[in-house]
Amino acid sequence: MQALVLEATRQLNLREIDLPQQVGARDVKIRIHTVGICGSDLHYYTHGSIGPFKVEAPMVLGHEASGTVVEVGPEVSHLKVGDRVCMEPGIPRLDSPATLRGLYNLDPAVRFWATPPIHGCLTDSVVHPAAFTYRLPDNVSFAEGAIVEPLSIGLQAATKARMKPGDTAVVIGAGTIGAMTALAALAGGAARVILADVVADKLSHFAGNRAVTTVDVSRHSLLDVVRELTDDWGADVVFEASGHAGVYQTLLDLVCPGGCAVLVGMPPAPVALDVVTMQTKEVRLESVFRYANIFPRALALISSGMIDVKPFISRKFPFSEAILAFEEAASGRPQDIKIQIEMDKDHG
Repeated sequence: MQALVLEATRQLNLREIDLPQQVGARDVKIRIHTVGICGSDLHYYTHGSIGPFKVEAPMVLGHEASGTVVEVGPEVSHLKVGDRVCMEPGIPRLDSPATLRGLYNLDPAVRFWATPPIHGCLTDSVVHPAAFTYRLPDNVSFAEGAIVEPLSIGLQAATKARMKPGDTAVVIGAGTIGAMTALAALAGGAARVILADVVADKLSHFAGNRAVTTVDVSRHSLLDVVRELTDDWGADVVFEASGHAGVYQTLLDLVCPGGCAVLVGMPPAPVALDVVTMQTKEVRLESVFRYANIFPRALALISSGMIDVKPFISRKFPFSEAILAFEEAASGRPQDIKIQIEMDKDHG
């Protein structure tokens, strides 16, 4: 079958590849419709590795996907052929200590699409466990279904923050994950989100949202803005979604006494954290690694209209132009939040 294959750093091919297609008793086969390009996909494309995960053999990219069920295993009862679905890309061991504790995202042996050596989903069809496949509500498009994955990271962050109605939240970083975290914070009860980035074009996506105050930190001090808007008290919740090490120098200064800091972005190297400030303010520190038990909530929020992800889908490319799509995504146009690839008609 045709797939977008990362052969080596900066080397992509659209070519035939043999991928497992046998449907087990509790599996479904899905014809892929839409796939989003994620930052991790781009990092493998441009650098060939992320931390300990190295691309040492050709690998199919893509893990943010939606499609249509075309075959159902005999023990699957909640899905049927023709259902429009999106898929959680991580498959844990069902008997692992993490899974049995409800923390299946923390299973060290999780098999995650497009994380070496596991192939991703930028291909005609995939076979996936039905337990991690979710039917799209009738009013949720394939494009929206394919952005559920990054939205789920934001919702995981808001859940870990234990947000309360009326909270003031700060989100540092307005890329895909930061934008989804801002939407999740609002859905979680924030009365105001202060969204910060160094690129004004990224902030412009929230220009019409009265609940969001944007801060171009290349021109203004985020700390000064937070102090002004909270009467020098600080934010109830601060989400770090940029992954930039320099943010940690003032991160805890943004949090109010008794507040919470949630680490979402991943710095490229260890960072220093002011533990004494954290202690004297009794700041609660939380961290996020992917998500667990969140996809149904994300779909419900999109379907209800509580969260609108459509403005953040920047551009779409046909599968035949998938290499160009990656080149465009890697160019880092500031106005792009999420670029998606749609399979050509003859591929689904």
